[in-house]
Amino acid sequence: MGEKESSNSRKNVKLLEINERPRINLPAIRGFLSQFPGKFQRHLKSRFKRPNGNEGANREMFKLTDAKFNLEKQMDAWRKNPVWDDNQPPGIEVIVPKGSLCQLKVKANVGLPPDAIYNIVTDPDNKRVFKNIQEVLSRKVLLDEGSRQLVDIEQAAIWRFLWWSGTISVHVLVDQNRDDYSMKFSQVKPGFMKRFEGSWKVEPILLDEKQCHPFKPKTISEYMSRTQGNGRIGSKVTLNQLVEPAIVPPPPISWYLRGITTKTVEMLINDLVAEAARIKGVSAIDDITTDPNPHQDLSNEETFDIKERWAMRRRKQRRRL
Repeated sequence: MGEKESSNSRKNVKLLEINERPRINLPAIRGFLSQFPGKFQRHLKSRFKRPNGNEGANREMFKLTDAKFNLEKQMDAWRKNPVWDDNQPPGIEVIVPKGSLCQLKVKANVGLPPDAIYNIVTDPDNKRVFKNIQEVLSRKVLLDEGSRQLVDIEQAAIWRFLWWSGTISVHVLVDQNRDDYSMKFSQVKPGFMKRFEGSWKVEPILLDEKQCHPFKPKTISEYMSRTQGNGRIGSKVTLNQLVEPAIVPPPPISWYLRGITTKTVEMLINDLVAEAARIKGVSAIDDITTDPNPHQDLSNEETFDIKERWAMRRRKQRRRL
């Protein structure tokens, strides 16, 4: 009797387990399997579909046209009101990492929109702006993704040391990205310079933000809208540069070379401000900030102080005005 009861109880447990298992909806599974090949094929087509030539061209044309329209609108605001005190001395921080000649960090405000500044810095023919560039020996675009390019550039840069002067070949790889107005450069092969690298960064400055009071614009579009298209946009330019010769000379020669390097970087900013003034048509500022003698001796210690040199420019500007 006991064995029969235990056998019946085991059968009841098995039946209970079977009844508690989730039931499988066979028609639904058949429907899913029958539709799966088509859905999977459509998914692959959507993932790997590439726009045809016309679609890509239209999309790129819209992007470029929109960027050009925004820049022209911003430049109109500058043409209406071109006067702004951008002839201020740049902030230059000089540090000396171990084994390097110097590392420079320069910050300056320039009276042009970031798009215009970026056009100047990345212009293949910018030797007409930056006087320390004598010649562009070669320029090859290795990668072009629209807003981002990877460019191989070799330039002949002007140098001057005591009574000697000449040119030195600077061969760098430049990674420039217009989306965030950044540009990074690094030396391709070590030679006279063991390391020569750095970066440019351009950020917008809303100069006429007071016209939006009591509102504070969160985007450039909102800023232009609230100022009725008359709000000017300036640029905060940051340049980082590391200079490490193959042989770092001992003091006092290293001090002298560090001073020359600092002045050379200051000349870059000076040339950038002068070009911005020329674009805006402010001839008085252009006459003052443009150096008539780009090959002058940069070792002149009488005007080594950056603030004093820029103060002299402002005094000359006021006398001419």
